[in-house]
Amino acid sequence: MTSRARQSGTFTGRHMLFVMLAFFGTIIAVNMTMAMFATGSWTGLVVKNSYVASQHFNENAAAARAQAALGWTERLEIANGQLRFSLEDAEGAAIVSQSATAVIYRPVSGQDDMTVVLRPVGDGAVAVAVDLGDGGWIVEIAADAGIDRPYRTAKRVFVSGGALR
Repeated sequence: MTSRARQSGTFTGRHMLFVMLAFFGTIIAVNMTMAMFATGSWTGLVVKNSYVASQHFNENAAAARAQAALGWTERLEIANGQLRFSLEDAEGAAIVSQSATAVIYRPVSGQDDMTVVLRPVGDGAVAVAVDLGDGGWIVEIAADAGIDRPYRTAKRVFVSGGALR
């Protein structure tokens, strides 16, 4: 009887097989799940060719400095299904924008990306109807503000209940 008692509590090759299958099965299942999430989400691609984009860095940086030197104030509003953008000069006078283009996208996904054209609505502002879901968004605007280059801005915003928070 003592040999039977010892056998029932012994760690056999069959036990080791089950341990190994459970261990590697868990690792393989987790890796497959992570691979599915990785291939179904944002690619991380910001520009198609980073070398070509880098060739314009100094030009873009100079344009950004010149734009900042204007001292203009920008206002972005999202409420009641409408995106509204306006500019004011250093003295607080409205700058009339003839039109603007907005690229709106989620920071980590390419599924909800959209490009919209904003039209004048009075007081120098431009607007467009948009239906943005709750959560984080990036809004990049290029506005025709009567200067050599479009006035460019990018804002990271959080929308809740159809309005900025």
